[in-house]
Amino acid sequence: MRLVLAVVVAVSHGLQSGFGWQPTMGDTEIGVLAVDGFFIISGYLMVSSWNRLADVRRYAWHRALRIMPAFWLCLVLTALVVAPVAAVLSGRPALSVLTAEDEPAWRYVVANAGLRMDQFGIAGLGGEHTDGVINGSLWTLFYEALCYVAIAAFGLLGLLRRRTWLVGLAALVLWAALVAAELDLVTLPADNLPRLLFVFLLGALAALHADRLPLDPLLALCAALLTAVAMLLLQDYRPLGALAFAYLCLWVMTAVRRPRLSWDLSYGAYIWHWPVQVLLILLGATALGQVGFVALSVAASLGVAALSWRFVERPALSFKSARWVSPQRPERGSSRVGAPQRTRTRT
Repeated sequence: MRLVLAVVVAVSHGLQSGFGWQPTMGDTEIGVLAVDGFFIISGYLMVSSWNRLADVRRYAWHRALRIMPAFWLCLVLTALVVAPVAAVLSGRPALSVLTAEDEPAWRYVVANAGLRMDQFGIAGLGGEHTDGVINGSLWTLFYEALCYVAIAAFGLLGLLRRRTWLVGLAALVLWAALVAAELDLVTLPADNLPRLLFVFLLGALAALHADRLPLDPLLALCAALLTAVAMLLLQDYRPLGALAFAYLCLWVMTAVRRPRLSWDLSYGAYIWHWPVQVLLILLGATALGQVGFVALSVAASLGVAALSWRFVERPALSFKSARWVSPQRPERGSSRVGAPQRTRTRT
C-alpha cells in the first residue's frame, strides 16, 4: 500500500513538474492525500514498533536506519550526479554547480543533512515548472521524524500501554486546532506539523485500539464518500475527512488481498522520483505527452528505488540488532497490536 501511495505522489509530481498542474479534488491535491496516507500507516506501524522493542535506543536506531542512509545518499548523488548532469543538459559546465554563488551543490548536502530541508535547489537547475527545486519530496521526512519522536515520548510516559486515552486527547486537541484554522479563527504555527501529526496520531490510535475497531466494507464505502465530500467542500479536508480517510486506509490494509513483496520500493520511489523527473524533463521526455512522461518517470523511479533497496536500505537494516545499541533480547510483542510478520524487517 505504501508503494501505491508513493506512485500516486510520483504521478502527481510528474504532472506538476512536467506540465504545470496537479490532480485535485476540490482544494485538495491528490498527492497531499497520498502523503497523509503514508503518515496514517506510519502511525499504525510505529506504535507496533515501540511496543515490540520497548527500548528507546533500539527504537531510535531502527528509525534512523530506515530513513537516514538512503536519505544521505540521495542528497550526495543529487549534488554530485543529478545536478552536474542537469547542468550539462541546460548548457552549463558540469562543475558550475559546485562553484555557483546561489545554492551550490556542496551546500545542498551540508544544509539538508540534518533531515530538515533548508535548501531545495541547486544552482537554479530544473524544468520550467519546478521553480528551481531539485527534489520537492524530501521535506516531509523531517515531519515524519518529529512524529517518531512523539511516539517515543508517549512510549516513555507509558501512554502506549496504559492511559491511551491521553493519545486520543492529543489528537482531539489537534483536530480542534484544525477546525479553528479552517474557520479562520486561528493561524496555526508551523502549519504542516499539526496537520501531519494529526493524521499520524489517527493511525497510532487505530493500532492502540485495533481489537475494538470494526472493519466493515459498508463503513469503508461511507468513509470514502465522506472523504470525497470533505475534499470538495473544505479548503483543508482534514477537520471533516481525516478520520474517514484513516478508516479507509486501515480497511484497505486489512481487507484487500495483495501480493507479498520481498523488496520494499516505497521509500526509494518516494525520495527519488522528483530528481528523476527533473532529468527526464531536461532530456525532453515531456514530448511523450502526459501519460508517456508520467509512465516513463514512474518506471525509472522504481528502477532507482530497486537499486536503493538492494544496495542501501536492506544492507542498512541488517544492522538493526547491533549489540552496541542495547543488549540483544527477544522483541516483545503486544497482545493488542502488531504489524504482520513480513513488515517487521522493513519498519
